[in-house]
Amino acid sequence: MKTKLLALLLVITSSAVPAAAQMVQARDPGSIVSILTGLDYPAELGSDGAGDPIITSKHDGSTFKILFYNCTNHKDCATVQFHSSYDLDETLSLDKINAWNKSQRFGRAYLDGEGDPIIQMDVDLDDGGMSKALFTDNLEYWTSVLDQFEEHIGYTE
Repeated sequence: MKTKLLALLLVITSSAVPAAAQMVQARDPGSIVSILTGLDYPAELGSDGAGDPIITSKHDGSTFKILFYNCTNHKDCATVQFHSSYDLDETLSLDKINAWNKSQRFGRAYLDGEGDPIIQMDVDLDDGGMSKALFTDNLEYWTSVLDQFEEHIGYTE
């Protein structure tokens, strides 16, 4: 009986390891770079002004960043944030930004100190991360948000 129980535990624990290894985690920025490049997005891993990881990428010509948060010693991060900012010739009205935030569930927007729009979307990868499929879904949703936001603010390259 002990041999069967030990064999069953070995099968259960050995099958859990590959599933965990396939998770996308903020503590492993390379896992996010791998997803991006696998989907034909450029992905440049660097560090921000505080020393935390940052990934720079593009969608349809627009640059976006993936910022890492809740890091310990600039690694072992827990969450990420998709982030895009725009340097417009004309100042966008606060009413325009508020209209976006009122009508959209994902992708909160605000104006920076110069009146330029910024859009962000948080993704929680704490407690084991998320599957590649779910992260890809979040990425696809983010790029959809970018497209809609750029149309909303009248952004053209």
